[in-house]
Amino acid sequence: MFFWILVAILTAAVAAVLLLPLLRRPVAAAGDASHDVEVYRDQLEELKRDEATGLIGPAEAELARAEVARRLIAASKAEAKDRTSPAGRRNRLAQAFVIVALPAIGLCLYLVGGRPDLPAQPLAERLANPGNDINILIARAENHLARNPDDGAGWDLLAPIYYRGGRMEDAANAFSEAIRLLGPSQDRLDGHAETLIALSNGIVTAEARARLEQSLKLKADNPRARYYLALALEQEGKRAEARAAFEALARQTPADAPWLPLVNRHIAALAEGQGGGTAGRPGNPTAEDVAAAEDMPAGDRQQMIAGMVESLAAKLEENPDNFEGWMRIIRSYVVLDQRPKAEAALQTALKTFPADSESGRQLLALARDLSIPAEGSGQ
Repeated sequence: MFFWILVAILTAAVAAVLLLPLLRRPVAAAGDASHDVEVYRDQLEELKRDEATGLIGPAEAELARAEVARRLIAASKAEAKDRTSPAGRRNRLAQAFVIVALPAIGLCLYLVGGRPDLPAQPLAERLANPGNDINILIARAENHLARNPDDGAGWDLLAPIYYRGGRMEDAANAFSEAIRLLGPSQDRLDGHAETLIALSNGIVTAEARARLEQSLKLKADNPRARYYLALALEQEGKRAEARAAFEALARQTPADAPWLPLVNRHIAALAEGQGGGTAGRPGNPTAEDVAAAEDMPAGDRQQMIAGMVESLAAKLEENPDNFEGWMRIIRSYVVLDQRPKAEAALQTALKTFPADSESGRQLLALARDLSIPAEGSGQ
């Protein structure tokens, strides 16, 4: 009963708010016919007072009264005409709609789509009996974990739900807690790695790579971990190693596996232009450079990579007809977390290799893999 009283009060309040502007007369009407009627009535009262005090004779008063009455009748007719004008009728129709039709429509919609027969159910009761409502189930699990943060099974349950719902930071935390409390498993390690990769916009970070390598120790033929580790090699510019890793994965993958076309695309992209090797090409480090970089501290290695990228950018400016150089510099900018430069390099490369050419399509495929926007490319 209380619910319906509350609904009635809210409906009346909304109707009052909507009616207030409609009940106000238009300014023009208030200043024309209605105002004239009031003035003529005041004049009739004033004539009565003047006749009673002797300021005007009876004959003059009668003539004046007749003239004012004639004007009063004309003004009254004009006022009545204003009320029956199209604007006035629309105003009254709007009032009727707000008072009658709007509450009736709302009530009918509630009776059709709502459940007035259900008893009141506070949030605590809904959490206790969530049914099939996934949001209530998540809230219930979160409340449970807030009280019992060491419940590994709860974190293990929520982690993939967070991931599928796009809550990547929550998913990363949940996977981490589940691994800490329950120990590593293939699904937990792979899920944590994928979440970290999603958080870094498609880049296989060092932490994600460590999780994937740990997963491979548990199951050596894990295709998901092998794919991302091969992708990490490609992102680091180790094309030959990446191609070998992708080819090994493809050989051991069933022909109907859903991820096989993606693996084959990477193989094709890595095979492009590798016939004569990569050493000595503009902006490509030699094998000695790569070996030296592997033994460097992280800071020095990053500085060396940045120097190579700067050198490659200068050579591409002089000679933009270097498809492999553009592919390498775009990847390098992403690895260095310089995504605006990667986007600019993509747009510059597409001027030399149009989007409808084979090289242009490979550039756009690389952009999709690295989550680089390709606006203005014609795609």
